[in-house]
Amino acid sequence: MQLSLNQRVAILLHEGITGHHGKTGLAILRYSEAPIVAVIDRDCAGKSLPELTNIKRDVPIVASVAAALEYKPEVLVIGIAPKGGALPDDYWVEIKDALKAGMSLVNGLHTPMANIPEFNTLLQPGQVIWDVRKEPSNIINVASGMARTLPCRRVLTVGTDMAIGKMSTSLELHWAAKQRGWRSKFLATGQTGMMLEGDGVALDAVRVDFAAGAVEQIVMRYGKNHDILHIEGQGSLLHPGSTATLPLIRGSQPTQLLLVHRAGQTHNRNNPHVPIPPLPEVIRLYETVASAGGAFASVSVVGIALNTAHLDQSAAQESIAQTIAETGLPCTDVVRFDANVLLDAVMNN
Repeated sequence: MQLSLNQRVAILLHEGITGHHGKTGLAILRYSEAPIVAVIDRDCAGKSLPELTNIKRDVPIVASVAAALEYKPEVLVIGIAPKGGALPDDYWVEIKDALKAGMSLVNGLHTPMANIPEFNTLLQPGQVIWDVRKEPSNIINVASGMARTLPCRRVLTVGTDMAIGKMSTSLELHWAAKQRGWRSKFLATGQTGMMLEGDGVALDAVRVDFAAGAVEQIVMRYGKNHDILHIEGQGSLLHPGSTATLPLIRGSQPTQLLLVHRAGQTHNRNNPHVPIPPLPEVIRLYETVASAGGAFASVSVVGIALNTAHLDQSAAQESIAQTIAETGLPCTDVVRFDANVLLDAVMNN
């Protein structure tokens, strides 16, 4: 399933537009081509989405699913990605209201909904519930390092923390590569990317022994027919709760790495006792781990994608210049500016 260009979408995003857990909904607003007709966030109802988010999409913000029905949505997307992936208690009523109104549901949380009897009794013909975070139904093997045999470039985004822009970086590079006429593919490894792309692997739903194998499987599926694969990064080697980065390295056997960092961030956002080392140290860490991640090949961080969304234009440019001086690598904010500086770095290495 994929968010269709023929279905009108509403995004359930309570406390997510200006909070820390709305990345799924905000990414869909930024990148999906589907017609999004309403955003549901009681804290921001009536306000301007472009002014709040800098996303150039003029969609009304309403306080509830009931209020969104004025805009005739056909699909409700749960737009939050809270810690642990659990659904807040107050979302259940909104979801039931949507199903009663005939809307299909796209659910990217760890809480499965397609088999909830109460929800199923509300479904009419044509209504579906898509639980995105599911282990692939086809057979997954243990990874073998086979992706290293592919002729294509395999660009993996890695980060200094979670939720700092790895997916956005991969998408922006993918689109830049397509504009140059290259056979490019974005490989989604999380729920939001899968909603946008229509395929991929929800890595955090795969049993740990098979996680690298699931990545390898999708990389092998597309690698022979594309010039470049942009593999969506997950988690961080620096985050004490992250398990996703190493399977991505092992499964994809990347040819290049791009490091994603939030400008000025010095500690893990959810664990302030965990510092982020200077970027040159982080680069060495990732290159060392990647070279030993199954292939023992030399893998370099070729550029820095700097998230400057919290800075004004002048401060963003100054931070980019400081990062270039600190690391000696190309650096830009791919969302604020464009991805061509980093795409050049990928193609020249």
